[in-house]
Amino acid sequence: MARYNRILLAVDLSEESSQLAERAVELARMNQAQLSLVHVVEPLSFAYGGDVPMDLSTIQEQLDEHARTKLNAYAEAIGYPVDKKLVVTGNTETEIHRIAKEEEIDLIILGSHGRHGLALLLGSTANGVLHGACCDVLAVRVHKAEKA
Repeated sequence: MARYNRILLAVDLSEESSQLAERAVELARMNQAQLSLVHVVEPLSFAYGGDVPMDLSTIQEQLDEHARTKLNAYAEAIGYPVDKKLVVTGNTETEIHRIAKEEEIDLIILGSHGRHGLALLLGSTANGVLHGACCDVLAVRVHKAEKA
């Protein structure tokens, strides 16, 4: 079995993200690996196209700051030392690939919702990260969080 020295846990900071922590921490402990976290914020211009008649930079900065706050809380809750906590803006697959290469990551861990049919054919974030990754990728099946 491969030894993983540097693990990158990619999280979307949804309620389901907590399901990934257990697997990531287990692998990090088993390998005595450095664990880094990444959350990618897609630019608002992606959602609204390039022709938005207003400056979205303040809103984008607020989204980034909110993501940093949530990622810090996530890191505190997982029960394992986190080497780096990264919040980046861009295309999710591209940014995860870039960071994995720059940080010489051995294993990327991310969530997969296990879609079927047309959604599977159209692709998903997990599929996009898998194809083109410079290292091993572990897609952990996540289940919708139960509402209390």
